Amino acid sequence: MTIELPILITFVGYLLLTMLIGLVAYKATSSLSDYILGGRRLGPGVAALSVGASDMSGWLLLGLPGAVYLYGINQAWIGIGLVIGAWLNWLFVAKRLRVYTEQANDSLTLPDFLENRLADNSGLIRVIAAVTILLFFIFYTASGLVGGAILFEKVFGLPYLTALIIGGSVIVAYTFMGGFLAVSWTDFFQGILMLLALIVVPWAVMNELGGIDQTLTTLSTMDATKLDLFHDFSLLSGISLLAWGLGYFGQPHILARFMAIDSPKSVPLSRRIAMSWMLLSLIGSLGVGLAGAVYFAGAPLDNPETVFLALANTVFNPWVAGLLIAAIMSAIMSTIDSQLLVCSSAITEDFYKRWLRPAAGDNELVWVGRFAVLGVAVCSMLIALDPQSTVLGLVSYAWAGFGAAFGPVIILSVYWPRLTRNGALAGIVLGALTVIGWKQLSGGLFDLYEIVPGFLIGGLACILISRMDTPPVKTVVLGFRRMESEL
Repeated sequence: MTIELPILITFVGYLLLTMLIGLVAYKATSSLSDYILGGRRLGPGVAALSVGASDMSGWLLLGLPGAVYLYGINQAWIGIGLVIGAWLNWLFVAKRLRVYTEQANDSLTLPDFLENRLADNSGLIRVIAAVTILLFFIFYTASGLVGGAILFEKVFGLPYLTALIIGGSVIVAYTFMGGFLAVSWTDFFQGILMLLALIVVPWAVMNELGGIDQTLTTLSTMDATKLDLFHDFSLLSGISLLAWGLGYFGQPHILARFMAIDSPKSVPLSRRIAMSWMLLSLIGSLGVGLAGAVYFAGAPLDNPETVFLALANTVFNPWVAGLLIAAIMSAIMSTIDSQLLVCSSAITEDFYKRWLRPAAGDNELVWVGRFAVLGVAVCSMLIALDPQSTVLGLVSYAWAGFGAAFGPVIILSVYWPRLTRNGALAGIVLGALTVIGWKQLSGGLFDLYEIVPGFLIGGLACILISRMDTPPVKTVVLGFRRMESEL
């Protein structure tokens, strides 16, 4: 890309705005609860767009449009699975988790909640859950850093390593300062910017190509398979793509938003806002890929995941292009900041406070959390050093790991009073190990997306071990009944 002054000014201005939000949030953060969960005071709109923005990430503007550009509309099956999974998560988990985490000794993290929910005095479930979160989130965060580095590399012509360091530093800075409030407030504005970009870009490009009908007709003439939803579709590939929806039930950064909503009564409105945003954004993302396939038919892109970036720079004037490029950075930043914060929370609340300094004050814990953000960011950058890493590839691995390890446990913890500590432990460990092991195999049944066997084995382990285990103590059952009565 040729760097033009308007693009540079617009892009840098956007980055400065995020830093300002981080500074404002810094002044509003005085306790560990503020830093980790924003004091449980997110309004329905902020919660909804924060969930959407932190969920979709660079995949929405880089990974998915690139896949559609390359292979066609059959890549929409991932989106269909995600919409179904997200809706079910909002409908069946959000309100229960919001109520239960507050009742269970005001739990601030998922490991904290599982320990309190299951009355585990040994701290084992907290440690295993926290280690699992750190393991997979380091890979997940690396995927976002790869996307950020690609953006800086293409926009400013920087070497990949330099781009990686600059992009990561901006995100770390405002997360370090403002914690959950900074992350949620920036996610809200980033979500709006992402949605506008995903509506404007495909609409404008298709208009230049003669309209939606003409664009689709041209694409059909070029390669009819790209408009065939069932092209290369098989039972195994269909299950694999739809199974992405299972991942929602175990994503710590999404579940944290449920825990932080200001009131359980806000959940239905928040759900409607979130699902509307998600549907429109996914449709726009598919449109970007299809429009790009026609627009760049004569000069194919070297990296398919830059199709949104290339369209924005080619079709729009530099001022508008600067805003659209900022939308990509929004998508990337909105997920990385959430992931860094969840990792920081696990280190601070589930390791440092639980095992090293139980009597530590809020100010000390907030600063431990801030430096934990730096540590996790460095580890993720080391993984992201390989510029050949694909955003979708890294995301799929971490998404499966969380979905299989925590999905069944979270669902059962809010719906089944018979779940025991040992059952939950077996589910987390076997779910995660199944994903890791399955990923190393290929061919035949092993081409199935690893979240499917991981989720099934993790869920069965939870149920079978809990059934064989000693029933939960009376206080656990009473706590479950109290949660249900408040609903």
